[in-house]
Amino acid sequence: MITESIKTKGIPRYKTWDGIALFKQGFRPFFLAAGLSAFVLVMNWVISLLGYVDIYSGFDPVDWHAHEMVFGMASAAIAGFLLTAVPNWTGRMPLQGWPLIGLFSLWLAGRIVMYSGSITSPEVTAVIDVSFLIVLLGVLVREIVAGRNWRNLPITVVLGLLATANIFSHLEALGYAETDGMSYRMAIAVVISLIALIGGRVIPSFTRNWLSKQKSAQLPQPFGKFDVGAMMITVGALVSWIVTPDHVWTAIALICAGFVNVLRLARWQGLRTLREPLVWSLHLGYLWLPIGLILIGSSYFVEIIPSSVGIHALTAGAIAGMVLAVMTRATLGHSGRGLIADKTTTVIYILIFVAALTRVLAPMTAIDYQMLLIASSVAWCGAFGLFCIHYGRMMLSR
Repeated sequence: MITESIKTKGIPRYKTWDGIALFKQGFRPFFLAAGLSAFVLVMNWVISLLGYVDIYSGFDPVDWHAHEMVFGMASAAIAGFLLTAVPNWTGRMPLQGWPLIGLFSLWLAGRIVMYSGSITSPEVTAVIDVSFLIVLLGVLVREIVAGRNWRNLPITVVLGLLATANIFSHLEALGYAETDGMSYRMAIAVVISLIALIGGRVIPSFTRNWLSKQKSAQLPQPFGKFDVGAMMITVGALVSWIVTPDHVWTAIALICAGFVNVLRLARWQGLRTLREPLVWSLHLGYLWLPIGLILIGSSYFVEIIPSSVGIHALTAGAIAGMVLAVMTRATLGHSGRGLIADKTTTVIYILIFVAALTRVLAPMTAIDYQMLLIASSVAWCGAFGLFCIHYGRMMLSR
């Protein structure tokens, strides 16, 4: 299961829900929404770049793209994960049925008003969009406090920071604040920190479970002092990047954090999991995290490496790769299916890796930039399109 490495109070039973199966469990609507939005956003982004469609948002096209990938797609995936994980942590009943429909409606309303700014005023758009993360935060705080699960309370702090970043993104779009992109750096940093924290627990745990079944003598190192130190270095470097992205010490800190995470990943025995895509996909997704940090830091010293390359390694690589790896595994486990990746799932993992690789290489090679950009978009849409088709049936069935 998605939370098998985290101390829990037992998996609670679900209430009877006779409505649409999509709202039977928290991961169902939000994982499917994350997949659909990832597909539609990139498809729409490419079409808009080619001049075939206009985005009527209060944001400029680049900011709209960045905003929706983080606060739209990634936030939906995070919501699906947390709504599934928190009941396991607390032993309380999961959110389902009409309350889940209400929460999902907030997310969907945010996407609608963000795409077509002419529906509402910019101020109303901001309120609608920001309300989703704030309400989700309130739901999770209530559950963790009621379940006295203080160990996982820091997760709510992370979610609160993500909501704060969204607020600042709207303040900047409205002209009330000038942050020079700080809101988006903050949002990416928060999601990457969440991957470093949760990934640092679940990846070695899932790997250990699989390798133990294979009778392997070499097992991953469990979460310990090294991981705590790695997290401190990573978060420190990301904070520096948020505040002073163009400072030499920020660049050095990011490079150091990248290499520390390479060492961290090497301790998890990923190369021994090549026979099980459900496991190696997690390692491959996490690999983009140190690559992204090193590339952003290196852009300060190496002229041919723009900082956008590292940002896309973090977003198209680490975030998208981990989102698909977690969503596929969680959907299989929490829908009562075996934790075995079929050929379609393996293709999904390969396509998202190709999408990230071509997007990262596009500005740095002699190959035609637009051709690589289109190739990346096709691979991206292929990965998320296959996920929606293949896993959407599981989420829509009882």
